[in-house]
Amino acid sequence: MFIDIRKNFAAVITSGAVLALLTACGGTDNGSMGGHDASTMSGSAPATTTASAQPEAVANDADVMFAQMMIPHHQQAVDMADLAGTRAADKAVKDLAEKIKAAQDPEIRTMQGWLTAWGKPMPSGGMSHGMPGIMSEEDMTKLEKAEGTAFDKQFLHLMILHHTGAIEMARTEQSQGSDPEAKELARTIETAQRAEVEQMRKILARL
Repeated sequence: MFIDIRKNFAAVITSGAVLALLTACGGTDNGSMGGHDASTMSGSAPATTTASAQPEAVANDADVMFAQMMIPHHQQAVDMADLAGTRAADKAVKDLAEKIKAAQDPEIRTMQGWLTAWGKPMPSGGMSHGMPGIMSEEDMTKLEKAEGTAFDKQFLHLMILHHTGAIEMARTEQSQGSDPEAKELARTIETAQRAEVEQMRKILARL
């Protein structure tokens, strides 16, 4: 398409030059009009070329990795938050767990939608222990067995580590990603979870 536009542009210039030459030889009063038409046409061609050359933002490998890692990471946080509904004793812990679930459930669906749109596979194979802040099966089993204040303390300790890992992943996406929506979500995650880490530390200090 770019080659065709150049050919058309050259044809317009050539036609204008021939018309201007013939008009000048004829000595008519319309010579200036012919020159005006040619310059107008030649001036419009580059604008069309520039507009058509604007590329749309494309997700890069960092964006894909961010979504594929953050989906299971968020899912584990939601699973931990679900446990708080029946095992937590402190109201602030229960409220925080509900807040975490309400924020991260929709974010999971958003990132799943991105992977579908990008033609990339959904994460599979369970949790990766190399993922920042991810809980081991042993950690999750201990949390499931805890109740009351013991659960509250363990939940807060594990979730602080979990959030810290998510913040690290979000910062990587902001510096290495290219998709504007993915980078914006990463900023949102970092801001929200930094605030929640501070809140959890305060709750943990008084328990």
